[in-house]
Amino acid sequence: MKRAGLCFALVLVAAHAVAAEPKRIVSTSPSITDTLFALDLGDRVVGVSRYCRHPPAVDALPRVGTFLKPDVEAIARLRPDLVVVHKSADDLQARLTALHLRYVDVEGGGLKAVYATIRRIGAAAEVSSRAERLVADIEARLIAIRAKSGARRPRVLLIVGRRPGLLADIVAVGRDSYLNDLLEIAGGTNALADEGLPEYPRISLETVVRLRPDVVIDTGDMGDTPEERVRRSGANRELWMRNALIANAGIKRIHATTTDALVVPGPRVVEAAEWLRALVHEGATP
Repeated sequence: MKRAGLCFALVLVAAHAVAAEPKRIVSTSPSITDTLFALDLGDRVVGVSRYCRHPPAVDALPRVGTFLKPDVEAIARLRPDLVVVHKSADDLQARLTALHLRYVDVEGGGLKAVYATIRRIGAAAEVSSRAERLVADIEARLIAIRAKSGARRPRVLLIVGRRPGLLADIVAVGRDSYLNDLLEIAGGTNALADEGLPEYPRISLETVVRLRPDVVIDTGDMGDTPEERVRRSGANRELWMRNALIANAGIKRIHATTTDALVVPGPRVVEAAEWLRALVHEGATP
């Protein structure tokens, strides 16, 4: 009888584990969506955020707001058995709990946060071994990119925002940021590394001139579509090149371009690092 009872208990445990495996997952940000698809969970994703564009399969999925302002009603209508959210979301966890919807929350940040997010989502979706393999693969590929960059480390000013059409209200990458980590892996030295500034400081054109970086990468004011970006790339580079202060400072290596992978801290971090390395060391995007 005891043996039969034990077998019955094991069957119940196994059945519970199968039932607990999420089949309908909602993502609330592009980095979460990238992670889910990189973990081969794309066929389980039933809803994504307004700004998710990658991979193309997400174009057909329902939208559930943004990670800062999620639409809880839209999420609930999708009947998910797992919702992946950011800890900074607008009181979303409490509202999901009130609706008896299971969730897992993740944190943004640097590369360590990217790895932690992959592992946390993997555990929640019961694919932990798959998550560990993905983390190991990303780490190995980033090591290879760092090695390929060589010993020369140009000083790079990486710009992520500015006032459209003007070299004003410039937002650059500071030392304690995720993009600074990528820049170092790509073989560059952040021109703002010694300035004691926040993660993404606002700087003036005069500061750019004073820093005299070897390379300027301007990813701001580029538009959302490939066609827009091609058109704006030349105009934005010309904006820098015809500026007298920039010309007098001898700043000539200026790239006006962008990639979505750069601003989505997730598994495509390898793509972003290689993109930066090619610009910094080869003067062209890969």
